[in-house]
Formats: sequence, structure tokens, C-alpha cells
Amino acid sequence: MKRLADFAFSLFVPSRAYAGPASRRFRAGQATHVAWRLHTARAARHLLGAAFPLLVAAASSLIAFSSPAFAQSAKPNVVVVATGGTIAGAGATSSNSATYQAAKVPVEKLIAGVPELAEVANVRGEQAFQIASESFTNERLVQLGKRVAQLARDPGVDGVVITHGTDTLEETSYFLHLVVHTDKPIVVVGSMRPGTAMSADGMLNLYDAVVVAGARESRGKGVLVVMNDEIHSGRDVAKRINIKTNAFGSQWGPLGMVVEGKTYWFRLPAKTHTMQSEFDIERITALPDVQILYGSGNLNPALYETAAKTARAIIHAGTGNGSVPDYLVEKLRAIRASGVQVIRSARVGDGFVLRNSEQPDDKYDWLVAHDLNPQKAKILAAVALTKTSDTKELQRIFWQY
Repeated sequence: MKRLADFAFSLFVPSRAYAGPASRRFRAGQATHVAWRLHTARAARHLLGAAFPLLVAAASSLIAFSSPAFAQSAKPNVVVVATGGTIAGAGATSSNSATYQAAKVPVEKLIAGVPELAEVANVRGEQAFQIASESFTNERLVQLGKRVAQLARDPGVDGVVITHGTDTLEETSYFLHLVVHTDKPIVVVGSMRPGTAMSADGMLNLYDAVVVAGARESRGKGVLVVMNDEIHSGRDVAKRINIKTNAFGSQWGPLGMVVEGKTYWFRLPAKTHTMQSEFDIERITALPDVQILYGSGNLNPALYETAAKTARAIIHAGTGNGSVPDYLVEKLRAIRASGVQVIRSARVGDGFVLRNSEQPDDKYDWLVAHDLNPQKAKILAAVALTKTSDTKELQRIFWQY
């Protein structure tokens, strides 16, 4: 193909503008060079006959499509998978920024509401669900994961954006981060205000998410969350405020930022994800039940007994360093002896739970969630339990992921 393009250049491009191999062979003089090109063109026409115009057209197309200008103009193909949430919400008046109905606007209108998307990507949408994100179930998580993986396998898709309610956005993003095997960008995005509100954030968030999903620099970084100009890892990010637009943050900081349609990166994820993950959505048909019980003073141990009747694992969202009160220890030991996993997490926003610190975890055969908050620990426990029930293996998974 290079020789074809080179030949076409030698016939049709002025020698001053082209210094390819053909022209370099004929530098004895400009007149000689021009005469040779005319002779070559006539000979080609004579030999090829009617096929000559077709060759010229093909060569011209090859030249055009290989030019730097074309490479810069080609836009990525991004699919927006809508699931509902505030970003698809609507309020009664423009002053309703916190009182509204979620999951009202279909994906086509979301995309049409940001005409600037056409400048950065070829965008199409599909409606997976139309729900508020607190209504996500394990079944819906698995269904969404399989569809996203299917889109990621499509060679005509360069990136996927998932619009999502913010209440459980951090759980869905971590689940996809664990189970979808692709290096293509998968970006989860939401908003804190409905599109009908004054100073709504969804429009810019969606634009930024499509920019990130279409950027080659976003590849291989796992599932990403884009909110409020920041790019976060789906593993680390959490909703920390329930009213303000800067609701999402990561205790280890964002991976990067989006400013005026350009991505800026500052760090990489340290934990295993996506392509390197041992978990594959194609092999997962259902997730086991995992329940979270919130720690406080004056706990009721009976709640743990009830949860243990159906759950494969219990996340103890303990105070401080995943602390367990003295009157609950024997109850949790009995629950573990019955075959249910006990995982110490912490209700505090930052930090991580140290193994064998507050409790002798090795002795009791308990797990610690490391730096995962309770809801993310729940996701990882459910995914890990599809492969193993061995405590040592499960703890290894919590360290690694």
C-alpha cells in the first residue's frame, strides 16, 4: 500500500511538494524528472487502459485517508448506555435542584440536549433501564455488566458511557471495574441536579464523560467515573455529599481532570482490574447475597442472626478501625462457624482496616475489607464468592483488588 501511495504521489504531486523515493531517484535535473513523470503516466495509461482511472481514484483515496489532517478529523465512536437517575430527572421548576423525579428523560433527549457531543465523538445511545439507582439489584448489575462487555467487544465501539443515578454509582462502577475484560474506556457518569434546574451539572458531566470515553489516553485505566470536572477510578470513588455538585471524591485523589474537552492525567490505578481481573462477567450468572450491618453503640446482635439466615457474607461496618463490641464477638464467631463469611469494614470515610488489629482475625477466621468502604466491600465479596469460599483466598482478593 505504501508503494501504491508513493506511485500516486510521483504521478500527481509536484516535485517541490514531494520528496518520496520516486522523486529521489530522479534528481539529475528538474526537466529530466518532469519528462520521466509524463512518460510514466502515459505508459501507465497505455498498460492499464480502462483500469487506470480506477487506480487513480483508489490511490487518491489512500493518500487522503492517510494524511495527518484526516487522522485528526476522525472521531471516536462512543455508546451512551442510560440507566436513569438524576441526570435523567426533572423538577417542577428551575429552582428545584434537590426536589425532583429521577429517571424521566430518555437517552435520546439526553444526547440531543448536549449538541457539542457531535464535535468530539460519534455518539449513539441505548436505554438499559430507567430507574433511580437505589433500585439497582444484583440481577440488574449482572445484566448491565453483560451488555457493557458486549459493547466493548464490538470493534466499531471505542468507548462506553453509562449514565447512572448517584446513590449507587460507586457500586456499579466498581462492579464493572472487576468483571468487564476490556482496555477500552468505560465511563460512569451522573449528576447532582436534574437538567431542569438552574445551574444543572449533568450537561457538562455528560460532555466530559464522552470526551474521556473517546480519548485513547483513557485506555487501560479500568472503569472511570467522571463528575464535576474530575476523573476518578471506579474502585476508589465514593459519594461523600448528598446535595452539592462536588459530591464525589476518592481518598487517594482523582486520576485526572477534564478541562474544555481535554483530559489531563496525574496518577494510575494500583489495584488489579478489567483485563487483568480473574473475574469475568461472561462466567457470572448471579451474585450471592451479601448484607451490610452498620456499627454503632448499643448494637442489636439479633440483626446479625437474621442476616446470616440468607447471606453468604456479612459486612460489619464497624466504628473506627472496624471495631466489634465485646457483646457481639461471640455472635459473629458463631455466624462464621456456620459457614457465613464475616468481613470487618469501617463506617468512617477514609483510612483502612488493619488485619489482626482491633480483633484477632486470623484466630476467628474473619476477613478485613482493607480500604474499601462497606458498600464496595459488599460488591467485591459478592464477586469473589462466585469463585471461592476459602478465607485465605478471599483475603488475598481483598488485598489485590
